[in-house]
Amino acid sequence: MEQTKPKVTTAVLAQMLFFIFVVPFLPLLISWRWDWWEGWVFALAYILSFFISRLLVARRHPDLLAERARFAQQPDAKPWDKWLAPVVGLGSAVIPLVAGLDALLGWSSPFSLPVKVVALLVILAGYTLSSYALVTNRYFSGMVRIQHERNHHVISSGPYHWMRHPGYAGALITYLAVPFFLDSLWALAPAVLISSLLIVRTAWEDATLQAELDGYQTYARQVRYRLLPGVW
Repeated sequence: MEQTKPKVTTAVLAQMLFFIFVVPFLPLLISWRWDWWEGWVFALAYILSFFISRLLVARRHPDLLAERARFAQQPDAKPWDKWLAPVVGLGSAVIPLVAGLDALLGWSSPFSLPVKVVALLVILAGYTLSSYALVTNRYFSGMVRIQHERNHHVISSGPYHWMRHPGYAGALITYLAVPFFLDSLWALAPAVLISSLLIVRTAWEDATLQAELDGYQTYARQVRYRLLPGVW
């Protein structure tokens, strides 16, 4: 079978460049503190997780790159996700933006080194979990839809053996840990807001999959928890 090659539009390319090369450096660019080691570590972890995960996906599921390159262009995407997915994506960029403003204006006091170390470990764990989910799930689209043309079916291996939405779980813990690593209590406000929206998106996506994807109800009975094992 001929592999599907990603077709990237100008708008999607601009979006990709923004999220890959601008967002991770927002704390440094806004604060203009080029000796801020936490800002550099955050940017490096962000960029490396992106490129490593995409390289692995390119080798295992190149058609998934094509699917994700069509972000917001799929006509059968759920109407609510056509606005919710972009809001969550752009909202995630607000967290490092506020952290940069906090560093520039001195709104928050620094956290202790042990707190930052724990926060960094959580960030790395979040990136690893999200990347693992992306590499495992060939249907990890950027938009919520049933991908009939790609023979969409339930994935229950890897992290999906423990929770139904591990990619979102990884993003959630990363959002909440970044403010602590970047010394910004103020960045917790957008982090909590975007995390709340991500939980709503998880609930709506899970309901869609249970209603429309063959076998998902059976899978949901076997893997009970959506984001946090033992809780929800």
